[in-house]
Order: sequence, then structure tokens, then C-alpha cells
Amino acid sequence: MELSFQTAVSLIYPPRCLGCGDKVESDFGLCGTCWRDTQFIGGAICDSCSAPLPGQDTGETLKCDTCMKTPRPWVSGRSALLYKGNGRRLVLAFKHGDRQEIATPAAKWMAQAMADIPKDNMIIAPVPLHWTRMVKRRYNQSALLAQALAKQTGLPVCPDLLLRKKRTQPMENMNKEVRFSSVKGAISVHPRRRHRLVARPVLIIDDVLTSGATLAASTDACIAAGSGPVYVLTLARAVKDA
Repeated sequence: MELSFQTAVSLIYPPRCLGCGDKVESDFGLCGTCWRDTQFIGGAICDSCSAPLPGQDTGETLKCDTCMKTPRPWVSGRSALLYKGNGRRLVLAFKHGDRQEIATPAAKWMAQAMADIPKDNMIIAPVPLHWTRMVKRRYNQSALLAQALAKQTGLPVCPDLLLRKKRTQPMENMNKEVRFSSVKGAISVHPRRRHRLVARPVLIIDDVLTSGATLAASTDACIAAGSGPVYVLTLARAVKDA
């Protein structure tokens, strides 16, 4: 019996774990060890930032202390996994290691995380990179996630709906106040794409939610341009005490 092309390929290049590279049963999967070390967000969470909260999920809309003290400009926020352990390794490999194939399974996880968000007439938009950083990195990881999520959900995506007008410094070592001030006014809606968001819900995509400064600047830009309600969705959520 002749082997199919797909079977032959799988024999030569068997599926590998996204995390450690060990053999797995299907493409874009995780082995048992890496799956256990990847903390998917579930249960009781903050409706605004997806931070895990104590107690069980009762279906109520909950807010963490941070979001109660300083409300977010978006309506709801969701993340698929915690930015620690294998979750952090996957994000860093995707963002800096040219592991673009991670976008496919990430979009599936993100689609599950946003299952309770209303999607009628919604459009997807990624957080933009400044063109100088795009030249250096060669791809925008948020745009790859947005495009993969569009395929997963059937929602339309506009990759250049948002523009980053000025280059900002990396935020890794900045405190919350500096993060927010550094991106203030840095993001705007593309003037030739504004008609696509007027009076309709927008889902903004990024890789990690930390302080939320970049997502807030993106949300403010959408609202100023006349969008409907804005939601945010990220692959991972950074939580200090998680």
C-alpha cells in the first residue's frame, strides 16, 4: 500500500511538542510535561484584565483590586494563559525566537478564552509595532495572532487598523506610571481604515497584558475615532503573585 503524502511527511517529520521538541501525537501540541507546566487561565477571573481571583467561578462579573481602583478604558479583557513557566517560554519563543508557528495553537487557546465575549459585528485589530521595530523583528507577533484568531473565529481582521506614530522604549524595566506616560499619544487609528471601526465593536490583540498601558493607548485611539465598545485579548497575562 502506498503511503499518502501527509503520512510520509509525518514519518519523516513527526509532530513535535511546541515547548520541548519531544514527539507528540498531533501538530502544534504540547507533551504531558509541558502541558502541566502551562497554566491556562480559568475559574474566577477579573472581567477587565483576566487576572485569576480566589474562589470559584459563579458566573458573576468580578473585578480585581487594581481594576476597581483604576478602571480600564476597555469593556472586558481576556487572556489564555499565565505568563510564567512554559507559558512565558512560549511567548518569548514566539516573540523573539521566530517561532511563528506558535500563532496557530495560541489562537485556539485565545478563542476559548474569549468564548463569553459578544462578537456580533466585531472587528479584530492587533497592537501595532513602530516601523523601525518591524524592520528589526521582521514580523508583528500581535498581527500574527490576530490573523490566526480571525481564521479560528471567522471574525474580520484589519492588520493596519492601528498605527504606532512614535517609537517607544521597551517597557520591561519601566514602572507602571512610566509605561503609561511613554505610550500616551503614540497610537492612532489609520485615517484610511477609520470607516471600518465606526460604531462597531473592536477586539484588540496583543501577546502579553502586563500593566495594560499599550492596550489602553490602543483602546483610547479606537474610542476617539468613533468605535463601538472595545475588548482586549492577549495570549498571556503577567501576574506578580500568580
